[in-house]
Amino acid sequence: MCAGGTDAARSAPFPLDAGAIIFHWSNSSRNALVLYCPMRSTKFPVRLSLIAGALMTFGFAVASVVAAQAADTPQRIPFQIATGSSTGTYFPVGNLLSEILSHPAGITRCETANVCGPSGLIVSTMASQGSVANVVSVNGGMINSGLAQADVVSLAAEGKGPFRKSGPSRSLRVIADLYGEDVHLVAATKSKIRDVTELRGKRVSLSPEGSGTIVTARAILSAYGVPEKSIHPNFDSPEDAVDLLRDGKLDALFLVGGTPIGLIEDLLADGTAHLVPISGPGLRPLLRADPWLEPHTIPKSTYGNTPAVDTVSVDALWIADESQPERLIYGILKALYNPVNRQSLQAGREGFHFLDVSFGPKLAPAPLHAGALRYFGEAGLIKPESKAEPAPEPVRGRARKT
Repeated sequence: MCAGGTDAARSAPFPLDAGAIIFHWSNSSRNALVLYCPMRSTKFPVRLSLIAGALMTFGFAVASVVAAQAADTPQRIPFQIATGSSTGTYFPVGNLLSEILSHPAGITRCETANVCGPSGLIVSTMASQGSVANVVSVNGGMINSGLAQADVVSLAAEGKGPFRKSGPSRSLRVIADLYGEDVHLVAATKSKIRDVTELRGKRVSLSPEGSGTIVTARAILSAYGVPEKSIHPNFDSPEDAVDLLRDGKLDALFLVGGTPIGLIEDLLADGTAHLVPISGPGLRPLLRADPWLEPHTIPKSTYGNTPAVDTVSVDALWIADESQPERLIYGILKALYNPVNRQSLQAGREGFHFLDVSFGPKLAPAPLHAGALRYFGEAGLIKPESKAEPAPEPVRGRARKT
């Protein structure tokens, strides 16, 4: 015990060793907290306000450190891209965009300005049924963005085809035209199908409802005078359709994608199937009915030793709702078209004019997003005053006029 201690000290609840210091609550309203030193008999009163002040100062210091750390950590900005089948071309393109644009904390490559998207951006890729499903998801606010064929976006903007019930989409916007896709009509070699009209009476995969392929396939059949009821349609996934064709249970399949499509490479390379041209008398009515399709040729040797094949192409658009922040879309495009990223992007090339900035603002069936207008305007690719309103007829194969 403290020698010669006060009554309060002597009433301490346990013996005090030399050099020990304890705090003891006093009954005095004047001295709420009393400090005792057992080495001396003197009592040193310390007001609670002094201790409380010290504790508050310490608390503020800790809070300041925490606040500073929070300020240094960027807010997480989730941004999803709806793509297509995991074995198609949209899915790997979505993954590529995610890798290039995401900007989480601590990534060294993102320390260079505009190499990654806005700070805190986390881009994720989601598989889906395809273009139609993606447009529906973007329109319904279920996802931030998606990839879709231009002909499908046109139907959505006009409220036609699969969008008749929902009506015209007024808020759909284009972030950028990403690349060109070719329509592949793949026929089993044994079927001896040589043109579109010979699909009558055959087992033909049109792809699932919700895909972009089925929209384009139906437009082709109609233009070439082949009613859907005149074929035996199949609506399985492209993966299943390829297996069925290989097993002799399908005669042909339609597939839209950037060349080369890995899913059909083996079929074509080993002679199990061949590409059927989309040309001849039905081509003119097709292009008249669907102006977002363009004549194109799949180059020789794209698939093994296959010859060049005439077909039609359609552009893959990156779409979003107009409510997506202008600053966010602008920052995404600055990173996407940063020359530093060009080599990495071309390593994942799909189709033609892949992520070519000059095609980014190409005339589309829906207006450009405000952030895209700002970016492409600053890049000198469109007039600053352009409203990016869609024209009745597209200018085939060309970017917007400056």
